[in-house]
Amino acid sequence: MIEDSGKTATEEGLNPQTMSFEFEAGADRPRLDAFISEKLPRISQTRIRRLISEGDILVNGAGSTKGVRLQPGDKVSVKVFASDKSAATPEPIPLNVLFEDEHIIVVDKPAGLLVHPSQHEKSGTLTNALAWHFLKSGGEAIRPGIVHRLDRNTSGVMVVAKTPRAHRTLSKHFRERWVRKYYLALVSGRVEKDQGEIDAPIGCDQKSWPHWKVLDDGRPAKTIYRVKRRFPEHTLLELEPLTGRTHQLRIHCNMIGHPIFGDPFYSDRQDTKAAELGIKTHQLHAERLVFRHPATNREMDFHAPVPASLLDLIDKLR
Repeated sequence: MIEDSGKTATEEGLNPQTMSFEFEAGADRPRLDAFISEKLPRISQTRIRRLISEGDILVNGAGSTKGVRLQPGDKVSVKVFASDKSAATPEPIPLNVLFEDEHIIVVDKPAGLLVHPSQHEKSGTLTNALAWHFLKSGGEAIRPGIVHRLDRNTSGVMVVAKTPRAHRTLSKHFRERWVRKYYLALVSGRVEKDQGEIDAPIGCDQKSWPHWKVLDDGRPAKTIYRVKRRFPEHTLLELEPLTGRTHQLRIHCNMIGHPIFGDPFYSDRQDTKAAELGIKTHQLHAERLVFRHPATNREMDFHAPVPASLLDLIDKLR
């Protein structure tokens, strides 16, 4: 019989990166390490043995060894935490979950949140937040399967795989362009055509900054744009990338003379309004994501509400 304490780490008075679980052994007298592996199947055997040796798995309140046989009614307590920062280190960062089942999770990523730990930032990312969410909600240390990314300052909808099979399937769908993505972008200047297509290859030039730019020998890149609303000196666009190149939307908008408002890197056009309003980051939001569920093949269509900060900015520009 499993008895989860039901308390959060904070309620237990533990370190905020620690989760506590309690289980009761049955009559089959299992080995301690095998018992924990059954109850928390996403935790590796290596990690379980380390937790036992470091005193983070107790039997009836006392330390034990991995090979001890549990007696019926023995109380086993587990503290699960990670002392080293990694891509899968659980951290209690708030998440806005749009959908979740045993295969995938869909979230609305806020602007300012890095998706994945980098060389310089090892924590405080969406990946760390997801690892905490999985551990807290199911007691399973699931490693988030990132299949696509948004820039740190781009907000909006993302799908993440929870199983290796879902990760492989979704990766294939993105790679073969079965996924449809729609963004809202506030750009500088009035875009005159109601819609159009930008077809310009993007490559990496290590000798210049920013490295990514339109290059004749770059990889093919296409973006469809549609005007949603015009303002006196700005335009709200819907952008549909048909390819997935690095910084594609920001580069393509700048190429047609309408850089994304507030973009500090991809902007050849002076827009004093950004400085007046104190806008220092690009105004880009992943509003909609359409894809096939990796297990059922059912079409899924998710929308992320436009952030209040972008709505306020639009009001000011009107």
